[in-house]
Amino acid sequence: MKISGVDIRPGNILEYEKGLWKVAKIQHTQPGKGGAYMQVEMKNLIDGRKTNVRFRSADTVEKVRLDTKEFQYLYQDESFLVFMDNENYEQINLNADMLGEEVAFLTDGMDVTLELYDEKPISVQLPDHIEAEIVEADAVVKGQTASSSYKPAVLDNGVRVMVPPFIAAGTRIVVDVYAREYVRKAD
Repeated sequence: MKISGVDIRPGNILEYEKGLWKVAKIQHTQPGKGGAYMQVEMKNLIDGRKTNVRFRSADTVEKVRLDTKEFQYLYQDESFLVFMDNENYEQINLNADMLGEEVAFLTDGMDVTLELYDEKPISVQLPDHIEAEIVEADAVVKGQTASSSYKPAVLDNGVRVMVPPFIAAGTRIVVDVYAREYVRKAD
């Protein structure tokens, strides 16, 4: 399906220059002279290359629809991640580079969605939010609580996030996987 250059959103899969590209970031820019454009940062799903492209509103690009299938993450074997199909229990191995930095959020038994193009897995979608435990948090500096200040903390998976001052080590929180941000205290 063709979409306008200004309708591109993060997470879209585009067919561009005979390759499949996943949109990572977008920035709408309206310069003083000339028309507005969308600055799009994309990553090639096949070979991992990154590129930045400008799309004007008059430009059209092919948005690719991918098949999705539910899998369960089992374990990591060297540089491969092992997933099991929830329907027929077959296992597949995927290169850990396919997930990038999000691999730190994988936990045994986690349900994920694999996106398939021509029956080949090309990307893995984790849940948007996960629960994690704070293992290390800086102390609150007295007098900083009046403003909405955040302090650095380390999760049990080694990822660093900024948390509100009232969060201490040992607290379970909900984290946005893709933004790597504190969402709320876990129930």
